[in-house]
Amino acid sequence: MKKSIIFLMLMAIGTSMGYSQKKKDLDRQAILDMCGCYEVTFKYTETFAPEIDYEKKLDYTSKALELALPIIDEDNKISLQHLLVINDSTVIKHWRQDWLFENQKVYHYNKDNSWTFTQLPTSEVKGQWTQKVYQVDDSPRYSGSSTWVHFDGKHYWENRSDSPLPRREYSKRSDYNVMSRGNRQEITSTGWVHEQDNDKIIRKDGETDVLLAQEKGYNIYKKVADSDCKVAADWWATHKDFWSVARDAWDEVYNREGDLTLLKQVDGQPLFMHFYQLEEQGANKAQVLETINKFITDKKQATNAEGK
Repeated sequence: MKKSIIFLMLMAIGTSMGYSQKKKDLDRQAILDMCGCYEVTFKYTETFAPEIDYEKKLDYTSKALELALPIIDEDNKISLQHLLVINDSTVIKHWRQDWLFENQKVYHYNKDNSWTFTQLPTSEVKGQWTQKVYQVDDSPRYSGSSTWVHFDGKHYWENRSDSPLPRREYSKRSDYNVMSRGNRQEITSTGWVHEQDNDKIIRKDGETDVLLAQEKGYNIYKKVADSDCKVAADWWATHKDFWSVARDAWDEVYNREGDLTLLKQVDGQPLFMHFYQLEEQGANKAQVLETINKFITDKKQATNAEGK
C-alpha cells in the first residue's frame, strides 16, 4: 500500500513538473513571437473624465516601422530591443522590454522621476513573468509581474503599473504627473497588439491620487518582411557593443537595490542626449556609469531642481 501511495505521489509530481515546463515553453514562445519587423499603428483616445468641465484632448494617431530584436534569449530571461525606422533610412534606438521568470526585484514608479525598489514575495511571482520596460537611454520606465495566459487559442499577458508620462505627452502637458497603465500584450495571427487602459493621475505626497482622465490605447504590430527592416538590423550590428556596455553600467545601478530618483537634466540636457554623446565617443563602462551617477539624486533635491 505504501509503495502504491509513493508511486502515485511521484506520478503527480512528475505530471505537475511536466505541465509547468510546457506552460513556461508557451510563455517563452509568446514573448519571442513579438520579435520581427512590424508596421506599427499607434492610436490613443481619451474616453472619460470625472470632472464635467474637463476638455478632452485630441486623439493621437501615428505610424512607424519597427524592428524588435532578441538581444538576450536565456531560459529565465528574454530581452527585446526595439528600433524605429524613419523615412526608410534613419534608425532610432527605441524602447526595450526585458522579461524575467519568477523575478522578485522590481522598480515601481512613484512620481517626479522616482522609482521605489520592491522585493516581491516568492509565492506572489510563482509561474509569473516580470516585464521591465526601459527608455531610449536604458533608464527605467515601468515594471510589472503577471502570468501569461494561453486559453481558447489566445495568448496574452496583462498587468497594471504606474509610469512617467508617455513621450507623446511629457513635453506638452503638466496637468497630471503619473500614468497608471493597464497593459495587455496579446499575440495575434498577424503579429501582436499592445492594448492599454490608462488612468492619467495627479499624485501629491500625503494626498489621495486624483483621476484627471482615462484613455484607451491600441498599438497594433503587423508583421512584414524582415527585409523591410534591414537598415535597422544593420544599424544595430554596428551599435550593439556600446549598448551592451550601457546595460552593464545600468545593471550596477539597479543592483544597488534601493529607491532611485533621476534628475531630468544635467548641464541643460536630458539623459538621452548625454548618451548620444557617449555613443559617439565610444565610451567605456566607467564613463557611462559616471554620467548616470550625475543624474542620480534624492527626491528632495530632484523636487527643488524641478521648481527652479
